Amino acid sequence: MEPVLPQLIWKETEGGLRAFTHDPQTKLDTPVTWAAQPGSQEAALTCPIGEMLYSGERGPGKTDELLMDYAQHVGRGYGAEWQGIIFRRTFPELEDIINKSLKWFYQIWKQGTEVNYNKASSTWFWSSGEQLKFRHFLKPEDYWSYHGHAYPFIGWEELTTWPTPECYLKMMSCNRSTLKGIPLKIRATTNPYGVGHNWVKSRWRLPLVKGQIIGPVIKDGINLAGKIEPPRVAIHGFLRENKVLLSADPDYIDKLRTAASNPAELKAWLYGDWNIVAGGMFDDIWNSRIHIVPSLPLHLIPRRWKLDRSYDHGSSKPFSVGFWAESNGEPFTYNGFTYGKVKGDLYRIAEWYGWNGRENEGLRMGPREIAEGIKDRLSDWGIVGRVKAGPADSSIFDEYEKDKSIGGDFQRNGVRWEKADKGPGSRKQGWDQARKLLKAALPNVDGYREYPGLFIFDTCENFIRTFPVLSRDPKNLDDVDTTVEDHIGDDVRYRIRKKDTSLKKGKF
Repeated sequence: MEPVLPQLIWKETEGGLRAFTHDPQTKLDTPVTWAAQPGSQEAALTCPIGEMLYSGERGPGKTDELLMDYAQHVGRGYGAEWQGIIFRRTFPELEDIINKSLKWFYQIWKQGTEVNYNKASSTWFWSSGEQLKFRHFLKPEDYWSYHGHAYPFIGWEELTTWPTPECYLKMMSCNRSTLKGIPLKIRATTNPYGVGHNWVKSRWRLPLVKGQIIGPVIKDGINLAGKIEPPRVAIHGFLRENKVLLSADPDYIDKLRTAASNPAELKAWLYGDWNIVAGGMFDDIWNSRIHIVPSLPLHLIPRRWKLDRSYDHGSSKPFSVGFWAESNGEPFTYNGFTYGKVKGDLYRIAEWYGWNGRENEGLRMGPREIAEGIKDRLSDWGIVGRVKAGPADSSIFDEYEKDKSIGGDFQRNGVRWEKADKGPGSRKQGWDQARKLLKAALPNVDGYREYPGLFIFDTCENFIRTFPVLSRDPKNLDDVDTTVEDHIGDDVRYRIRKKDTSLKKGKF
């Protein structure tokens, strides 16, 4: 007769709901330091798929699960090969998960003999050789701090705080070990919402079917090398599963309702709703293979096409000059690529971005120098006299002295600007129109387009660097976050608003 194994049970105690092991033979209940609660937390902890996203509502215990997903393999004989690392974008954001690790790990293992946390290096050390590091990873270039390292366990806390998947994907090269049979795990937690909402939603094909905890295993992703990516899966957590939390804090749901800053955030927190409008302003519709097109000598653009420019002013912050060509509906072909198939197609054909090479830092150039630079460029490109005055930030027409303005300084140096539309609602309308143009650039299933689209010459490097990743303002999801590098976004918006005045609203 096989022995009857102890059972995991949950009981209310003076300290709240706790897990116990119940021995059916002795009838004794022994308290357990930590146990996965039934539902999503248990499913995440036992997930056999190498890449797993634990998302959903706030409160199912995602952070605890991330720690225990690593910890469950400590003491299994892997020793120093079991290396783990958990990331947030900035170090202060790691405070919560570090505090939770201090709470649990010193209860599970004996401090000083079995495990120790080194605050200076933000690393846990086990006497059996295992290590778990907490690190920040703000931008893709930070990858080079880890290039060549081997981490069988890589964790990402609050994945939607990363605006693009680049940091996440780069670290996949470090998810390895020379020890045969060791588990290789990439684990991430997040709620919907945040600047990375759209790319996370797309990668894991969210939302899951309503009420579903474990999503389908995705096996058909293609990486840059053209190879099929390893399988991945999403697990959805529900707040109601965390009976420990709700037992200790019955008012937690009401607190979430109070803390949410807008309806979209409330839907994300309470319902794990991936269908909210969040994330980047354009990353859900941006397709670099379609929106970025080959450049060509600008003097070859047909004379009957309209050429003009737009401008967002900056000194300590970058200025941005955009140069544009608008199709008259007569396409032309260069090096096998056809431009301007639809009348009104708008091309950003060149740009001059006034930065010093450091993010969001300007050149501190005056209007005379910028005007001379614009004229020099038009001469070099062979389009002098063809580029019409376009819209600029209307603030440059404000007088800084009697009868003197930045716009006037430009004009005295041979470069004239028109006032951009900055009336009530113009920011939202500009971003909406940009979305419509980007969407209209995408061909239908039959390969044809009906309405004019927005396209970017591949030489416009700073547009490509900054515009597709513009994030929404978390307090006003219809607008771009003005704290980010949005200068090119503004010059684009001014030009598109000018175009919008000639289009019927809602036409496409």
